[in-house]
Amino acid sequence: QVHLVESGGGLVQPGESLRLSCTASDLTLDYYAISWFRQAPEKEREGVSCIHSRFSTSGRSITYADFAKGRFTISRDESKNTVYLQMNSLQPEDTAVYYCWYLGYWGQGTQVTVSS
Repeated sequence: QVHLVESGGGLVQPGESLRLSCTASDLTLDYYAISWFRQAPEKEREGVSCIHSRFSTSGRSITYADFAKGRFTISRDESKNTVYLQMNSLQPEDTAVYYCWYLGYWGQGTQVTVSS
């Protein structure tokens, strides 16, 4: 059982930023792609961003959902076994539980609420 742990969520006002983190104590996150997803109330879970491993043929290639482009930045710090999602210019429609995914495993999620 892999234990992914997300953190960094919270309540912010529109236009503010948050940085989410995803780490695992029992697995190295270095070797495969890792993704962020989110699920808003009464909506399906959707992909936010994905970053490939430095060992993949594409290197640390990154993809973003259209809503994340220009506002969100995914990164990974192999030395800390952590993947980050920097989210800027947050809007109420970004309110959701954010999850990281790795090798078929999900974390417990971290709540992001954007409200004035």
